[in-house]
Amino acid sequence: MRSLIPALRTDRGLSRFQPDLFDRFFEDFWKPAPFAETETWFAPSIDVSETDDNITVKAEIPGMKKEDIDITVSEGILTLSGEKKADHEEKGESYHVRESRYGAFRRSVRLPGEVETDKIDAAYQDGVLTVTVPKGEGAKRKKIEVRG
Repeated sequence: MRSLIPALRTDRGLSRFQPDLFDRFFEDFWKPAPFAETETWFAPSIDVSETDDNITVKAEIPGMKKEDIDITVSEGILTLSGEKKADHEEKGESYHVRESRYGAFRRSVRLPGEVETDKIDAAYQDGVLTVTVPKGEGAKRKKIEVRG
């Protein structure tokens, strides 16, 4: 049965395998993360919630200026877009780790039902953009009483 386990088949057992695993774990520690060299921020994380009267979209976009954020609504699709500009100069600096993302982003959400586009409200605070979209009368839930 022991011969079926490759690591235990040799005379050295797991002692030869463990240092290799440990070394391989730290081998790539100082290498840049995937996409670290690109200047693209693909899409911010969002939360979409709904009440009887509103649809709320919250997007995490830290480090942005509100002037660099665009919000549009067209044919029932809410689109958040913008660009986070790099604010650093690399004169004489040598980075060990650089995980901050810069560049353009775009995120779209299909809005259910009718909405009142002229009453949409947006606020940006502490790196979170909150967009509140009021529902139209046709999209609001109505409770129907059952007669009997």
